[in-house]
Amino acid sequence: MRRIDREVTDSSELLEIMRRCDVCRLALNDDDGFPYVVALNFGICEREGKIGLVFHSALSGHKIDLMKSDSRAAFEMDCDHELQYFENKGYCTMSYASVAGKGRIHMLTGDEKVAALRQLMDQYHPAEHAYFSPAAIDRTAVYRLEIESMTGKRKLPK
Repeated sequence: MRRIDREVTDSSELLEIMRRCDVCRLALNDDDGFPYVVALNFGICEREGKIGLVFHSALSGHKIDLMKSDSRAAFEMDCDHELQYFENKGYCTMSYASVAGKGRIHMLTGDEKVAALRQLMDQYHPAEHAYFSPAAIDRTAVYRLEIESMTGKRKLPK
């Protein structure tokens, strides 16, 4: 990272940034050699001291096919955007916080799948224990990105 002064390394700070985000961009390896990037709702899971991300989608489609052929993935999420314009200097900048990383995707079934759906709901409805229909479980694909490495970066407002 070029700007070490903006790097976020503390895992609790990384989690704090992730919880403030509302979209995660997931990059998968497409068959044509180009990355396939999709914006997804997500949940955060912590298991055995490791942070993971959980996602849901339809049972079939292009991203499901890509995950099945290559489980490697990268992600990025960001928040706290504030455009700052300093007219007297003719200067613009943006404050932000972001987390990016990589890992491997694993499809979930059974109790893990249900727990992941609860984690997804918790991301958008914290402390509410929001209801979701059990009928959705069988017609929903749920997968976890087991994060192998990640970095964070923050630029505070001036």
